[in-house]
Amino acid sequence: MSYDDGWAAINLEMPRRIPRTEYSATMHWALIQAVTGRSVSVESSEEIKARSARDFMRRWNYDFFWSTLIGHEAFGAFETDMGHAEYAAGGVDRRDTITCPFSDPEEVLSFDFWEKLGEIDKPALTERFEAHYRANCQDHSSGVNMTGVYITLISGFIGLFGWDMLLLAAGTDIKRFGLLADRYAAWMQAYFDALAAADVPVVMVHDDIVWSAGAIFRPAWYRQHVFPNYRKYFAPLLDSGKKIMFCSDGNFTEFIDDIAATGVHGFVFEPLTSLEVMVQKYGKTHVIIGNAETRVLLSGTRSQIRAEVERCLMLGRNCPGYFLAVGNHIPPNTPVENALYYNQVYEELGWRS
Repeated sequence: MSYDDGWAAINLEMPRRIPRTEYSATMHWALIQAVTGRSVSVESSEEIKARSARDFMRRWNYDFFWSTLIGHEAFGAFETDMGHAEYAAGGVDRRDTITCPFSDPEEVLSFDFWEKLGEIDKPALTERFEAHYRANCQDHSSGVNMTGVYITLISGFIGLFGWDMLLLAAGTDIKRFGLLADRYAAWMQAYFDALAAADVPVVMVHDDIVWSAGAIFRPAWYRQHVFPNYRKYFAPLLDSGKKIMFCSDGNFTEFIDDIAATGVHGFVFEPLTSLEVMVQKYGKTHVIIGNAETRVLLSGTRSQIRAEVERCLMLGRNCPGYFLAVGNHIPPNTPVENALYYNQVYEELGWRS
């Protein structure tokens, strides 16, 4: 059973079948139609899309459903809209609008989170976390569900200020930028306190702390203003007995030890972050989710796809909390036959003897 295997892996109990999850495949309508036999497309009703996606995830045996509740909507009128490139089938997610409520770095560096964004009603927020988790369990009863926070710190800065103002502010006065991060974390603490009080066993903490080349800021800055705040965030979650999954895009290999030291139980990451290093350091002690390379599925041969699955499963096979996933998503332009072959190889090799 998917839930049993997923929960065993979350608890480092090494299920016989290596569990798996995927991201974005439920927007690949041609793939879903091929797997389920259902007639579904980007023009279908939301009800048909949702039912088809659930059927697809059952057939592909998802054991883990990535989910967060708190996102950019928490910023209200102060969210920066950087637009959105075409990603979904039919380009329905493309957005060319670009707006930023901040006109110069000084407005960023002096931003008062409590004054502008308000205080958090923690009891009401706890109820929202629980309702979100229950809804996820109802929608995806076959695997491990969660709720969580997307705008943890750096991702919060990106959503609030946008890349241009964020980087201008950091370059203008890195010391004040660090104090800004500390103030943001103090404001965000209420979200984690509310999450700690929620009756939820697994939580997702998302924070895009790096980009593809690695650290955005000097590593010392993270160690002064990011990871100490993580420890404050996570303390009540750990006290309440929750399993904490940490997720970041980009390459955070240099920060693996720093993140582990904050108390997280698991890592969700893209192929840019080293699976080899992760397995070597934390393969026996942490949940590891990833990290097949989507570009192999996009343009690789069958032998290359097989080799990529073999690479991940070879590294993860002896890790009790390992889940296979295409770490940087299965987008709708992935050739259907490649995605099907990827799954075929997983089903063939995804068992521990």
